[in-house]
Amino acid sequence: MAVTVYEAAPEIKSVGAGIILAINALQVMRVLGVYDEIVHHGNRMDTMTVSKPDFSPLTVVALTRFEKEFGTPNYAIHRADLHKILATAIGKENIQLNKRLKKIGTSGEGYALQFEDGALVEAPFVIGADGIHSIVRQQLFSENTIRSAEQICWRGLVQFNLPEKYQHDAIEAWGRGTRFGMAEIGKGIVYWYLVVDAAMDQQETDLFDFVKEYNPLVMEIIKATPHEKIFKNPLTDLQPVQEWSKDRLCLLGDAAHATTPNLGQGACQAVEDAYVLGELAKKLPLEEVFRMYPQVRRPKAHTIVRRSWTMGKAAHLKNPLAIGLRNLVFKYLTPQWVMMRQMRQLFTLDRI
Repeated sequence: MAVTVYEAAPEIKSVGAGIILAINALQVMRVLGVYDEIVHHGNRMDTMTVSKPDFSPLTVVALTRFEKEFGTPNYAIHRADLHKILATAIGKENIQLNKRLKKIGTSGEGYALQFEDGALVEAPFVIGADGIHSIVRQQLFSENTIRSAEQICWRGLVQFNLPEKYQHDAIEAWGRGTRFGMAEIGKGIVYWYLVVDAAMDQQETDLFDFVKEYNPLVMEIIKATPHEKIFKNPLTDLQPVQEWSKDRLCLLGDAAHATTPNLGQGACQAVEDAYVLGELAKKLPLEEVFRMYPQVRRPKAHTIVRRSWTMGKAAHLKNPLAIGLRNLVFKYLTPQWVMMRQMRQLFTLDRI
């Protein structure tokens, strides 16, 4: 089956920050034959830690336990490296760059796609993987409510030698209306993020003011990061929508179920979408694939959107009493089996 990818960017280049590919996504990457390349370029994550600002842990999940069960670990990797791996796998001759969609409409039994550069393409089938602000969704579907989390996120990349105990740990520290996370994504390359309530961003002018209560390592990492390697964005998601497909067209990834990044599953769920579409296409005509695909994927994707939204709010409490109660629940009152069951649900692929 001939497939063409229309990419909005003018070139595939080294931009963006880091990404953690969880066990569910790595299972798919193994099926696709690119697992070894990801291992070569990325950094293995053996634990996932939620901590207080001083990095004293509230909860630690041993990800290696799930590796034995599912056969793959978790890896952190630079987004640019992942893009190159996937572009090479699909074949760059099958990717057309600088094709930002302007308008889409029906044409015969298929669709007419008009791009901002003036090109007009007709396609019998379309997969809209054009992000949270999807033109495909906005023009052909009725549910389009984007929600603000009322939080601002800075992401950064820096050459930095982490202490050995943090080199294979995806750690997120929760402060008062703020949180900081980091992971080594390659040898000596650290990806970090800082999230603050939007109201606090309006009051403060210095990024360092937000991390005074954190482990001194946090200040060191941010100060070492070149300004051009720091990116700032508001956090948003897509209010869960029920209609992901119609006729010969479907939505994929953030276009269908954009989530806040609090569970590290945004990209992983897009990978699962692609996996399910591919598996269904081995058995069914594409019209039937597009009809069945939302039924398979929607329950898990929507569960992750809801959990991530709730987790983002819990991480940003400001009242000291509420923070103390939350920390008590996480550290002492949440059974380990509950945490393990939730992680297992994340890592289990939707089966066809």
